[in-house]
Amino acid sequence: MTEQSRLLRQIPAVDDLLNSQGVSALFELAERSVVSDCIGTVLQRVREFILAGQDIGNWFIEADGEQLIREDALYSAISCKVKEVVSPSLRRVVNATGVIIHTNLGRSALPKAALDAVVKAASGYCNLEYDLVEGKRSKRHEHIASSIAAICGAEDAFVVNNNAAAVLVSLNTLAKGGEVIVSRGELVEIGGSFRMPDVMEASGAVLREVGSTNKTKLSDYESAITDRTTLLLKVHTSNYRIVGFTQDVSVKELVELGAKYNIPVMVDLGSGLLLDENCLPMPDGLVMDEHIARDFIRDGADIVAFSADKLLGSSQAGIVVGKSDMVRAIAKNPLSRAIRIDKLSLAALDATLRLYLAWPTKSYQMIPTLAMLTKSLNEISIEAEEIRSRLASVVSKEFGLGVEPGYSKVGGGTLPLLDLPTVLVAVSPKTISADALSKMLRSAEVPVICRIADDMVLLDPRTILDDDLDALVEAFRNLT
Repeated sequence: MTEQSRLLRQIPAVDDLLNSQGVSALFELAERSVVSDCIGTVLQRVREFILAGQDIGNWFIEADGEQLIREDALYSAISCKVKEVVSPSLRRVVNATGVIIHTNLGRSALPKAALDAVVKAASGYCNLEYDLVEGKRSKRHEHIASSIAAICGAEDAFVVNNNAAAVLVSLNTLAKGGEVIVSRGELVEIGGSFRMPDVMEASGAVLREVGSTNKTKLSDYESAITDRTTLLLKVHTSNYRIVGFTQDVSVKELVELGAKYNIPVMVDLGSGLLLDENCLPMPDGLVMDEHIARDFIRDGADIVAFSADKLLGSSQAGIVVGKSDMVRAIAKNPLSRAIRIDKLSLAALDATLRLYLAWPTKSYQMIPTLAMLTKSLNEISIEAEEIRSRLASVVSKEFGLGVEPGYSKVGGGTLPLLDLPTVLVAVSPKTISADALSKMLRSAEVPVICRIADDMVLLDPRTILDDDLDALVEAFRNLT
């Protein structure tokens, strides 16, 4: 008998493991059939290791010159597999990166009011599409239409599931089959390789590029207008900036041109900032280089579209504001049903907008995204020292701890040139690499996502929420 055959014969039967003491506790997590499938998956993995001639040290142990199956390794692997099956894949993490609107980590953290609203909407029935006064069916977007219209100074508003969808349905409604004129320097690519020309093509509109990458003049737009022109589009380059020898056309100028030829103007604002500098005090002399929806409505734009989960600071949604006749036409488009917002996102958005209405000069303090954005360097310094002190009480001497200056970023494709001064907690592992430490932190019960530089793990207090601090310390306490 070959060594490979002897090893394969060591693998126990599924039924034997099902009836063993080491597996019995798993029946509290899942039904017997589920545990059986997980055992089969693990045993198949062991067979594949043996047949491939791979290192079997994790599965077998040598005793009296013979390789014996490691029962502890089997039970551990089976337990991990069962927990993997029954545990949600979407997990809470600690964002220690300093990127406030981190697309990969779910973008904006929700305000407490929004969280409470989601729980209430999710725990039973709600009046999602029901008019409590009239006792008849209503439209779900009506819950936020008046709020967002009032905040933006618009005639009407509509909401779908994200801004790409808002742009898509707006173009499909207002410009399907016609030409849409847009500056070549504004043909942006957003996250996930979605490009404005592709969105426009999917909408049924025909792209008409004008100008050059760095310079577009009003005369470029006017020269491109024909009897097929149905829309003038302005796209805010929220995730990059072109600097130097540049020129572009303002929304106000486009509106005047559109009025001359009876062509509507649409703005894809992207980031969704609702507060101006009077209501959003930037720290440490920083300047907010971002437009707000109200600016473009005031300048006469017919339609403005933007995200709710970026600088607005709420759940994922795409908002359309503007002239009532156009907004209503967009709402009636059959495509709107396919991209409609769900009740949980709507509940969170509604509650967030109420904060803007009730506390126009204080809402930024209640909305985590804006609170992080406006946090002063002094506040962060105090938090950094607290984190360093708490970590010092749980980590061994194998880890050096210190604080050093650095920068946070807004993220989410917004304010790309804005560097927010911060104070970083620097962890210097002495016996392992920073990459290895980062991997261990990601494996914690509540994973910690950090950044690495100069073989140090860097933790930015700006994006570490108050409720995350204990989980962060526990992740370091359990380092092995």
